Amino acid sequence: MNDQIFEAVVSTLDPQGTPHLAPMGVRYLAGDAPSVRLLPFKPSRTLDHILSRGAAVLNVLTDTRVFAGCVTGRRTWPTVPLNGVAGVRLACALRHLALQLTDVQPDAQRPVLTLSVVQAQDHAPFLGFNRAQAAVIEGAVLVSRLHLLPLHQIQNEMRPLQVAIDKTAGPQEREAWQWLCEAVARHALQPDSPSNLNGATA
Repeated sequence: MNDQIFEAVVSTLDPQGTPHLAPMGVRYLAGDAPSVRLLPFKPSRTLDHILSRGAAVLNVLTDTRVFAGCVTGRRTWPTVPLNGVAGVRLACALRHLALQLTDVQPDAQRPVLTLSVVQAQDHAPFLGFNRAQAAVIEGAVLVSRLHLLPLHQIQNEMRPLQVAIDKTAGPQEREAWQWLCEAVARHALQPDSPSNLNGATA
């Protein structure tokens, strides 16, 4: 049975206190004390920051421009300092969880981090699911793997997502989707892309 993974944005602070944002899948753990599990890849600034500071903030949001922005070089988004704990949350977050590192399981590729929830707060109502939002998140995952997967595979998987964008997207989702499409188009022009190296055609 697959783990349930929820897409969120993790905010951390570097040694100078500058915020860093990273979309990441999170697993919520059952138990008496609320906690979450993160599996960041190595190398990762998010991983480095969590290990050095022992803290992070989980942001739950529906503004998918943040997801698309983070994988296309647009990582600067408004943040708000937290009261009572170190860290910042996204200004557009519907909910945030301030986290404290409690356990690290080393791994050569993806260490397993367990973090306890030390603060949880809602900031805006969740209005419901939007198919275009889900499409943008899935598209952002694909764009983040452009250096790993053949270009034609990325393009083929993005085509059906375009249907949800066309039918249900608002201005935010359309802007986010445009960023993703531009990133794929730029990658297609690179002679050393996996697609070109493998001799595949789009």
